[in-house]
Amino acid sequence: MDTNAFSNAAPRLDIDPQTLPIEALEDEITTLSASITVATWRLLMLIAELDRRGKWGSWGLASCAHWLNWKCGIALGAAREKVRVAHALAGLPKVSDALARGELSYSKARAITRVATPESEDYLLMIARHGTAAHVEKLVGTYRRIERLHEAARANRHHAQRALHWRYDDDGSMLITVRLPAEQGALVLKAITAAADFARAERDGVDREPAQAKDVSAETSVPSSNSFDNAESPAAARRADALCHVAEQFLAREAVSSRQAERFQVVIHVDEQTLADDGSAQCCHIEHGGALAPETARRLACDASVVTMGTLSGDSPLDIGRRSRSIPPATRRALEFRDQGCRFPGCLNHRYVDAHHIRHWADGGHTNMDNLVLLCRHHHTLLHEGGFTLERRDDGKLLFFRPDGRLVPHVPKPPLAVPAIESFVARCGTGVSAETCHSRWQGERMDLDMAVGGLMRLNDAHCGTGQFAVCSS
Repeated sequence: MDTNAFSNAAPRLDIDPQTLPIEALEDEITTLSASITVATWRLLMLIAELDRRGKWGSWGLASCAHWLNWKCGIALGAAREKVRVAHALAGLPKVSDALARGELSYSKARAITRVATPESEDYLLMIARHGTAAHVEKLVGTYRRIERLHEAARANRHHAQRALHWRYDDDGSMLITVRLPAEQGALVLKAITAAADFARAERDGVDREPAQAKDVSAETSVPSSNSFDNAESPAAARRADALCHVAEQFLAREAVSSRQAERFQVVIHVDEQTLADDGSAQCCHIEHGGALAPETARRLACDASVVTMGTLSGDSPLDIGRRSRSIPPATRRALEFRDQGCRFPGCLNHRYVDAHHIRHWADGGHTNMDNLVLLCRHHHTLLHEGGFTLERRDDGKLLFFRPDGRLVPHVPKPPLAVPAIESFVARCGTGVSAETCHSRWQGERMDLDMAVGGLMRLNDAHCGTGQFAVCSS
């Protein structure tokens, strides 16, 4: 690695901040802050364009936020927020313009884009210009809490109104009417759809082709003796049959709890010496979590299953050779302990990962630790269907290659030079000064009820919903 890359990128400071008088120090801070705001607007525009082109996928990354995390060193949460704000600015031209001129800080713009609509854009900009970032955050936070309360109230109404009624019609058939919350209704529909698909597959695999009558055309099938198995039954009738099938399956088996014990299983990694002695622990932590006190691990081990993991070789549970492509539980645990999640460069996923054979089992690969690696579902798919390849060197290092043969580096190279931020501001044609990003707030108290109420009225008018009052605190 080039050790001079970072030193070449470092800017040269001709003026020691300690020599600046306080007025010049304050002016330079505020001017630079406004310049950074302009550069941030440019950065967001570039991020939005990169995300629209989707070119981050050529490196095998799952999203533009993952690219920013991998390439620019931005934390994944902050990267996702930048992508969100970048796309939101496209629908808020006035907020984008204020950010581009350095008049609106990124903190204010980020908060505004969480709730703004084209109708409320002017209103929120007025509050942002006359208030601080704390005022904007407080307004947006209060508005979102009220929105959540209304959403929760609506969900509670749906839950309280759930009902099932049945009655017998005059002809003796039964009519069932059900009212469910949306998520419960979706669950019922999924079960009915699955039962209908199963019945169709079972019928198509068992039933013979209907015999053709002499005076019947090839396009007309002979009705089945069982109307429930008739392929010409309307969809509503097949769904009714599926509902009966779901009921039969439940009655034919014991009820199964919707909560599985595995969902609440907690895995703790602790070395054997720690469990045996009272000394300090070299390894004692919750899987994918923080450190644990050795005495706590010993207490938990009093009433828990203990699995021993060792560095075994040869024909051991960690090396089953060519006997099977399936990975034994012991090997899987050792693999998770070694890899700690997906090994693809830039990927932070450590849940829902698959064990991948570097040399495929069908091509003579063994099911052992040297030939296995953990990959998330996205990158596992890329290696099988996306054209990406993987090699393991003799020293154990993993090398991932793009479909075009280019190596995916674990740590991208830093830029060789960092342009002065003034060049970004000059290219945008924006003149900034120490006064550019100053708030117009003069110390007065914010009337939060009035501010939130005004925002509610604007957004309600946009959504076509009724107005509601905001109670004073």
